[in-house]
Amino acid sequence: MNFIDNSSILIVNDIDATLSEILPCYPLHSVRVIKNEEKEEFLLLQATLAIKEAYIASSEKKYIFLCGTTFRKEAQNSLLKILEEPPKNVVFIIITNSKSSLLPTIYSRLPYKYLKKSILKAESLLDLNKLDLKDIYNFLKDNQKISKNEAKDIVETILIKVNNQKIKLSRNQLEFFSKAIKLLELNSRPINVLTTLLLSLANQKNKH
Repeated sequence: MNFIDNSSILIVNDIDATLSEILPCYPLHSVRVIKNEEKEEFLLLQATLAIKEAYIASSEKKYIFLCGTTFRKEAQNSLLKILEEPPKNVVFIIITNSKSSLLPTIYSRLPYKYLKKSILKAESLLDLNKLDLKDIYNFLKDNQKISKNEAKDIVETILIKVNNQKIKLSRNQLEFFSKAIKLLELNSRPINVLTTLLLSLANQKNKH
């Protein structure tokens, strides 16, 4: 990945992998990485730390990386002013998994680079008519670190495949697709939601 010298937003598949790739491009003393070590969500605490760090004077450029799968609304609102008028020599680089994790007021302030690669290729290999535990295990293993928005895309794609392959589902199973989207919106772990959904489909297949 190329050196980024201006405040930007990076939309990526894997935040940690992106950091591992990009940080060696920068002088070690000029970089600050701010993320929530306990959860994937960027909270008001992290925003406050970022603002304090930005106002620590530096004669050289300082690169502050703000990382989160999702960004809490109040955290974003607290960052608005400093993103619009950053202190001298400060560059903010936001790294996240999805454009939809950011408020339009944030997104409109900074240029962005869309660096995501398609993660749905594994899903396209799933044959729902022949789904077994091995298929499910391999699929979940390949997609264990996806974001909630990527998981929502997969849920919707699987539902399209159900219709294309003319798989008959019970009302409860059909309702679980909409329930899965709601669970993901409530920040349930994507891997857990997808596991339940795929096991339900496998059980349905075994009944026929």
